[in-house]
Amino acid sequence: MRIFAENLTHFNSMIQSMTGYGKAVVAYKDKKINVEIKSLNSKALDLNARVAPLYREKEMEMRQMVAQALIRGKVDFSIWIEKEEGVDATPINKALVGNYYAQMQNLMTEFGIPEPKDWFFSLMRMPDVLTKTEVEVLTEEEWGVVRQAIEQALKAIVDFRIQEGLALQKKFTEKIDNIGALLASIEPYEQSRVEKIRNRIIDGLKSIPEVEYDKNRLEQELIYYIEKLDISEEKQRLSNHLKYFRETMEEEAGQGKKLGFIAQEMGREINTTGSKSNNAEMQNIVVKMKDELEQIKEQVLNAL
Repeated sequence: MRIFAENLTHFNSMIQSMTGYGKAVVAYKDKKINVEIKSLNSKALDLNARVAPLYREKEMEMRQMVAQALIRGKVDFSIWIEKEEGVDATPINKALVGNYYAQMQNLMTEFGIPEPKDWFFSLMRMPDVLTKTEVEVLTEEEWGVVRQAIEQALKAIVDFRIQEGLALQKKFTEKIDNIGALLASIEPYEQSRVEKIRNRIIDGLKSIPEVEYDKNRLEQELIYYIEKLDISEEKQRLSNHLKYFRETMEEEAGQGKKLGFIAQEMGREINTTGSKSNNAEMQNIVVKMKDELEQIKEQVLNAL
């Protein structure tokens, strides 16, 4: 197991998808040993194993190998044996046939029973003549070959996952860049919004000439109101989350859940920005950011 773990170190250097497929076929004497592994996304490791009877004593070790390499996902693992044509023919138990023949000869002599016309047909129908009696035992040599097949299949599926992971990473980077650009595009509207709010309130008060108001108090209320609509902190936190998402993608494989949590935090800041925007153009930008983030959330479910 330790040697196999060392061989897996290069697998964990980048983001991986949980979707993958790997197969290996190795030859051993008169057998072909087939290993097939499929995986889809799952919150944890959900491993379904179908193991040839001869190898069931090693099933726990096989499961450990799969868990160590794949970490997470809904995994179907199958290992089966194919034998060369004719090898599986059940041998005839010659000693038993001879014994039956001798007993039948004795019975015919003792009871005067006529000899059957077709000895062969009669003898082949006797119990256990065509029963396979030998028990196949798994040797260390064969187990070594089986392990080799499993390792090859695991490498194939991890390579597949890495390729899918590269596509995921490209998609994530594109969406994160889009959100960053949309966030930057808010700034002009944010600056003009403050002046618009101030003018709207003052114009509203001027339209009611009989109302007297304290200009100093009005200024204080305006400052308080505008501070409540300020999104500087939300913008800063969202920028930090975008940066953290990028950094996490560069870490070792198995960060899918972490990326999901970061995406949730990004959603909080985008939602708060939308609720504070009080501006049609800004709200349109927020809707676009939500759309980009939703695509990230959908894809992050498949990240290991």
